Amino acid sequence: MSKLLCTNGCLEEVIKEYSNLVYRLAFSQMKNKSDADDVYQQVFFKYVEHKPIFKSKEHQKAWFIRVTLNCSKSLYSSVWKKRIVPLDDSIPYTYEEQNCLMHELQKLPQKYLAVIHLFYYEEMSSEEIKNVLGISLSAVKMRLSRARDMLKTFMKEEDYV
Repeated sequence: MSKLLCTNGCLEEVIKEYSNLVYRLAFSQMKNKSDADDVYQQVFFKYVEHKPIFKSKEHQKAWFIRVTLNCSKSLYSSVWKKRIVPLDDSIPYTYEEQNCLMHELQKLPQKYLAVIHLFYYEEMSSEEIKNVLGISLSAVKMRLSRARDMLKTFMKEEDYV
């Protein structure tokens, strides 16, 4: 067992504490396992590489969220990702009813998906989301409202509602 120490404790402890948060957020942004794995790895590599110093646990959590979103955005806008062609719609795709919401969430633009994920899955307040994303409180509320409206529309189009 290596003794790689980070500024706020052992690397293993930090990974245990933030791995689920980072992976869930990366997966919600990237929409597939392999890209989420890449983002996950990048985030913890940046943590080891930069050895950030945090004022508090909230600051540390915000750092992991911000870096995860930035890494997701970088990978999503990379030249390689732009060359990917979507699957043909004629291929039948079946999924269980419990996956319907996840399927519809994946249709949201990234900026709306980020606030929905942080609000509902990470149970962050609008104020916390504002601080993490660096946007105004009214922007957070507007994005949440628009994302909910989009989801309602998507669900009605697919006859889930």
